[in-house]
Amino acid sequence: MKTGTLKQILLITDGCSNVGEDPIAMSALAKEQGVSVNVIGVMENDVIDEKGMQEIESIALSGGGVSQVVYARQLSHTVQMVTRQAMTQTLQGVVNRELTQILGNKQTIEDLPPEQRGEVMEVVDELGETVEMEVLILVDTSASMKHKLPTVKEALFDLSLSLNARTGKNKFSLFVFPGKKNDVEKLLDWTPKLESLTSVFAKLSTGGITPTGPALREAITYFEKKRSLRNLISRNDDEYYEESI
Repeated sequence: MKTGTLKQILLITDGCSNVGEDPIAMSALAKEQGVSVNVIGVMENDVIDEKGMQEIESIALSGGGVSQVVYARQLSHTVQMVTRQAMTQTLQGVVNRELTQILGNKQTIEDLPPEQRGEVMEVVDELGETVEMEVLILVDTSASMKHKLPTVKEALFDLSLSLNARTGKNKFSLFVFPGKKNDVEKLLDWTPKLESLTSVFAKLSTGGITPTGPALREAITYFEKKRSLRNLISRNDDEYYEESI
């Protein structure tokens, strides 16, 4: 079964977007292009308001992903759980499409007899360990995230340890929003070692607006540029190219 590379955006935020494009529409666009969007809402002692909760859930729903709202102290476990849950959900979708082609009548895993369903889920579990993953992490660095960033750093380090224990290849990249000069800033290019962000996080500053929609748009563009470079290389090895992010 060919699954290709699973592409995820992992959005970590604690509030409502307040400038730029609609993040829900941007998330739907990501899904159309084969990238699932997962959202983790981070609380401290305060509570995310109803509007923020609705936005978090809607972004994940339109992006075909998973959402979770947690206290900062629970973040490390949640980042791993959401990433793996989203991976399993995506793989189940792939398997369901295969089943429909083979069996017809829009049959899904849930429609199978218990024994067959168990066998199929074993395949999903195995794919979860072997499939290649690209996870682009978007971290909200608006003013209200100031005291939460150390916990975010620890959570992402734990995520790298968890995913690197898989046999499949992983690639991570890290963007923050707002950036120092623009709505979004790339801190880490694609790398199999998310732990390399340790030095990067020490340089982060917080403050300003929350441009979640523009950040998601830039994340989508980053996946597109990665693919277009591959296409260019495969078409003509003699052509020169330059990537500008």
